[in-house]
Amino acid sequence: MTGLPPTEFVLVARHEPPALTVRVAGELDYDTSEDLVGAVVEHLSEAAQIHDVHLDFSGLTWIDSTGLSALLTVHRHVGAAGATLHLDNRPGVLERMLHMTNVLDHLTAPAAGGQARRFGEDDGTAGAGATS
Repeated sequence: MTGLPPTEFVLVARHEPPALTVRVAGELDYDTSEDLVGAVVEHLSEAAQIHDVHLDFSGLTWIDSTGLSALLTVHRHVGAAGATLHLDNRPGVLERMLHMTNVLDHLTAPAAGGQARRFGEDDGTAGAGATS
């Protein structure tokens, strides 16, 4: 008895200042999550003044807990760059995951500080738990 072959995972990124759009197609899971995070981080570090990062999920066929973890990691990197994350064209499988985990509002909240900066640039604030 054999299972179905894995769905091809495809990422297509397009940077049109001040926005970055990454189209996600296939299964976002343990095998592919690092690809998504890596692609977003790479584009954030190479492109100046990105205000919005749009993840287009029109081709997403599956997401598991590792995929959700990747979205939380992407959110952290996008926020550190002073940009806002948008989850566009969410299929039912993603909507259910976001609803069950109650993270949609967190993932799509506007960037704190309201001003985009180059990814990796020091904002002069201490990390969480830091003491003077």
